[in-house]
Amino acid sequence: MTRDWDAATYDRIADPQARWGNEVLSRLPLRGDERVLDAGCGSGRVTEPLAERLPNGWVVALDRSPAMLTEAARRLARFGDRIEFVAADLAIPLPIAPVDAILSTATLHWVRDHDALFRNLAAVLRPGGRLAAQCGGVGNVATFAAVMNDLGLPPRDVVFATPEETADRLAASGFVDVRTWLTEEPTSFQPGEAFETFLATVCLRPYLDPLPIAERAALIDEVARRMPGPVLDYVRLNMSAVRG
Repeated sequence: MTRDWDAATYDRIADPQARWGNEVLSRLPLRGDERVLDAGCGSGRVTEPLAERLPNGWVVALDRSPAMLTEAARRLARFGDRIEFVAADLAIPLPIAPVDAILSTATLHWVRDHDALFRNLAAVLRPGGRLAAQCGGVGNVATFAAVMNDLGLPPRDVVFATPEETADRLAASGFVDVRTWLTEEPTSFQPGEAFETFLATVCLRPYLDPLPIAERAALIDEVARRMPGPVLDYVRLNMSAVRG
């Protein structure tokens, strides 16, 4: 098990994830009075503009991380009781009432069982409701993965799926009008501390947690040095589907 996220640092540095998330949100048609699930809300940086698009609606902000939910509650306090915060794992049936739509960004690749994941999302989405999602796809951060392999470290416990297998899983879970596709999103960082902080907070967290605190900086420095530059070759898996 790894420790919980450093949610305050993540909130400060997750500009790429927020940018992608807002693009996904723009693909979700909303009247403004719906009840929408943000599946993996993180620190709430995308939940906030979602709530702004629902002046007469509600958001279920769901995340497995208590630290992320605490940070999200701070950011979203101005929305009052229009935000329902739920601590839950997407790999098991979700303890929420039905929703009209689902948004998910930068989250689903962390769930190992994608068959269960999509069944659980379908189970809480009303018929005719839309899923708009994006996560890491096949080939995501391949250069970083190669560096970790060269260091003799195991691959991260994530699922970077293909569009084809994701479309099949969505259809098997009861979704129709399924569309899945990849986009390449190479992302540059300021060299030095900014890049190393991002690596430590997002990419290296599972590797750093087992190490004594005194040894963590050396691994961060070594990985940053071995990368060809302060760039992560992100590949995003996009999903659009309707609950049948």
